[in-house]
Amino acid sequence: MLASIGGLMSGKRSAVAGRTASCGQRKPTLGAGWQMRKIDRMTTYIADPPKPLPEPGPDALRLSPAGPAYVLDPSRPVLVHSRALAAGSVITRHAHPRAQLLQAVQGLLRIETGGAIWLVPPGFGVWIPGGAVHEVTIETAARTANVYVDPSVTVRPGQTCEVVPVSPLLRLLIQRMLDETHPDRLNRLGAVACDEISAAEPAPLNLPVGQDARLRRVTTSLARNPGDPRPLPALAAEAATSPRTLERLFRAETGLGFRDWRSRARLLQAVAHLERGETSTRIAYGLGYRSVSAFVAAFRQQFGCAPQAYLDRPNGTDPNTDAGKGAQADLAEAVGFEPTVEFPPR
Repeated sequence: MLASIGGLMSGKRSAVAGRTASCGQRKPTLGAGWQMRKIDRMTTYIADPPKPLPEPGPDALRLSPAGPAYVLDPSRPVLVHSRALAAGSVITRHAHPRAQLLQAVQGLLRIETGGAIWLVPPGFGVWIPGGAVHEVTIETAARTANVYVDPSVTVRPGQTCEVVPVSPLLRLLIQRMLDETHPDRLNRLGAVACDEISAAEPAPLNLPVGQDARLRRVTTSLARNPGDPRPLPALAAEAATSPRTLERLFRAETGLGFRDWRSRARLLQAVAHLERGETSTRIAYGLGYRSVSAFVAAFRQQFGCAPQAYLDRPNGTDPNTDAGKGAQADLAEAVGFEPTVEFPPR
């Protein structure tokens, strides 16, 4: 459900340039799609959503990004939006001026930027800075909830995407905001939601792919097939470089050595298989582990729990649990929250 935009008045149109950012790539410039209009006596800039890219295949469903991401209005610093998405659909490569928290309420999402791949399972969200060019692939049937934050509000510093856990309180705040119509209450809830987003610690659910053409040839291939058993020398030969150079490129451009990078690629793929209901045994041997115990140990080292425990983690929204009761109490307090700082900013 989308918070009402309404109250548009016609005005003079003027092309403006917007500053964009990219997660690990050059900053693009926004084109002439930006328009200046008057909204309730406030000047706002609205960019028409980009047109879908050419169809990648006969079975792909390509979707356009949501409209609230393109509305600039400091009087409404936080907008929310939710929708259901079919497995295999793609939200086309795009950028928007508002920062975004894309939450996977159900299903598994894959976000690709110029320099990394981000996996978002249920219970997590990916923070996307305003202007960051990205594409979203729906790995399994999903329902998403989006929080769009006006550029006048700084939530997380920096211009890099991050996967973060969605706390029980934040989850309830987003649910309440989707149903809220009163502007003042919506702004108060938005202020608390932004505070929760800013405090979230990043989760290790990203896979940097690098920029060097030789490195990207290897990382792209392994990201698509993490179970590929070929050693570093064979992969280096395919990329027309030496093993030493390829190892150096891995460390310089991804921050990980080749073995650690491949391990992370396999474990991220394991999360996707777990969300699809596959067993640990099938996942372990399918991704090239020598035994199920080796897979479980690697998974525990990366995520801090066993694969089944990862799937069974509580979401904190059940009011009969301690976490759910605490989140409900925090939400009740947030509805009556009186901010000590000016929000929205003027």
